[in-house]
Amino acid sequence: MSQMNKQEQLNTIKKDFINCQKVLLAIGDETRQSILFVLMGTDCQTGLRVGEITEQTHLSRPAVSHHLKVLREAGIILMRKEGTKNFYYINVRTELGLLRTLVLDIDQFMQNFYSNDGISEG
Repeated sequence: MSQMNKQEQLNTIKKDFINCQKVLLAIGDETRQSILFVLMGTDCQTGLRVGEITEQTHLSRPAVSHHLKVLREAGIILMRKEGTKNFYYINVRTELGLLRTLVLDIDQFMQNFYSNDGISEG
């Protein structure tokens, strides 16, 4: 981030939050976190089917399907069709990158406008 004034940096952070809203909502839910852990923990490179995720999370099939839909809409996971079968997997070029941007911009803001003793200048 080039040297912007305080208000410009705040506006940037505000945009970051807006960009991250879907992702934050999607990953803020414990049930969806458990689904993400299953998907991240699998050795299967081709993705998992709803039934496999259901077995590992002890959730109902409709619940898993609902949460997968939320994660898909947030761009965190992708679905691959193979005939009539759907396979779900983590999107490696995920929207989670937006969170990194948000955190880095906040970090930059704090460095620029707050000294180490935590007291603002001016």
